[in-house]
Amino acid sequence: MNRPILSIALLLVAAAVTNKAARTAEPGTAPSEAVSTFHTILRLHAVAADQRKRSVIPGTDGWLFFAPEFRSLTVGPFWSDHAQKVSRANNKRYADPLEPIVDFHRQLNSAGIRLLVVPVPAKVAVYPEQLDKNTAFESTRTNTRAVPPRIDIHHQAFHKLLASRGVEVIDLMPVFLARRHDRLGPLYCKTDTHWSGRGVAVAAATILKTLKEPAWLRGLSRTNSATMTRPVSITGDLARMLAPDKPDRESLPLTFLGKPNKGGRPIPIPIARNSPVLITGDSHTLVFHDPALHATGAGLPDHIAAGLGIPVDLVGVRGSGATATRISLLRRRDNLEGKKLVIWCFSIREYTESFSGWRKVPVIRR
Repeated sequence: MNRPILSIALLLVAAAVTNKAARTAEPGTAPSEAVSTFHTILRLHAVAADQRKRSVIPGTDGWLFFAPEFRSLTVGPFWSDHAQKVSRANNKRYADPLEPIVDFHRQLNSAGIRLLVVPVPAKVAVYPEQLDKNTAFESTRTNTRAVPPRIDIHHQAFHKLLASRGVEVIDLMPVFLARRHDRLGPLYCKTDTHWSGRGVAVAAATILKTLKEPAWLRGLSRTNSATMTRPVSITGDLARMLAPDKPDRESLPLTFLGKPNKGGRPIPIPIARNSPVLITGDSHTLVFHDPALHATGAGLPDHIAAGLGIPVDLVGVRGSGATATRISLLRRRDNLEGKKLVIWCFSIREYTESFSGWRKVPVIRR
């Protein structure tokens, strides 16, 4: 089925089908009619992609989207009694993300370590019009720019639940929606599953604003970092999936940070195992930092290190950040000794799309 026919079919079905997510939503999470219709469109796109065994959904103007993110936005509540019905975890015992996240928070809190959970919003939730130019919402306006409503209603409800259990969640959606027309470029790569260099910078600034000036940081020796912003050409993973023989390339600005380097790009600050700050999670912690992911010196660890003025520690994985990173921390066998802050960053699709699921892991043993 070609894309124009698929689009017509989606619109016809979306107009006729009552959104199942609206019927099963928990109190306070029911979507508006427009959001419900858009959820239906996303769900149908995800089903069509699954049937065709494809992971990439083409949008407009060269934008590409990752099908699992569409599914993650539309399965409805995905925790507690709902988890086993909607999770793609191979072992349904590990379907529910709620208790493992709360357990990790409790472990860290007992050791005097602050946990910040930083879920990365889905690209299509920030740029819904890039899926289809005909997408129309009754939008609010910020600085004369239209801002779409939040379509991540179930993730929003889950984050509020985590907060009620004591977990500190940085909700990036409000700032991402406000900054989605950033003058230095989009917050996501057009042809890649990850946020862009601008997305990294905006997320890091939001994290640093939340941290303010922690007492433990005041007594440490801190250094100023140099910065340099310049365009970089990348071949995104979605572009490679869509056309492996001749993938499209895109250019985007990256801000490189690190030690001053006269006449050249700043020298990245090395990762430090003994740092009081640990960044952990999926490949959003590695993109533009790991040379295998487009660049070095411009990723989340680089921005956080520059903002704090100290090196950071890093345990990131190319894959699911749900359980694997905490297993890596367990294998260190150091009880996170000396850590004061853990920033746990992963894509929102991890909640439902992680095949390995969510396990409780005894990272700190006493």
